[in-house]
Amino acid sequence: MKVSNILIAKIKGFEGCKLQSYQDSVGVWTIGVGHTKGVMKGQIINAKQADLYLQSDLVPVESYINSLPHKFTQGEFDALADFAFNLGIDALRKSTLIRKVLQGSNDSDIQAEFNKWTHAGGQVLRGLVTRRAWEATRWKQN
Repeated sequence: MKVSNILIAKIKGFEGCKLQSYQDSVGVWTIGVGHTKGVMKGQIINAKQADLYLQSDLVPVESYINSLPHKFTQGEFDALADFAFNLGIDALRKSTLIRKVLQGSNDSDIQAEFNKWTHAGGQVLRGLVTRRAWEATRWKQN
């Protein structure tokens, strides 16, 4: 499976697109649409490069989710992909969220797990609350 255009639009909405590097809420150098790999202070890109970074950043996310022994709906796939894109594949891999998914827990238990991941730098961030709520809702959509 691949992420949907619905998710691409949401990621762009959640992350924004900044063509000059900046430090995110926890001090990580970031550019484009949430791209962090190899980003340096003062770096500048164009919109096309931002889209290419986003596409390349989603490849390992899609690969990891596709490797799981579960058949996902598009909504479920998108919800997990956004979570992994935002927090990292390792966070998803080690989470109770993915454990519940793979154990076949009910939707409400799985949705509750998304909503536990709302902190950055020791603080609850409104943007993360909104993002996790979207993922929990997307989980139940086709």
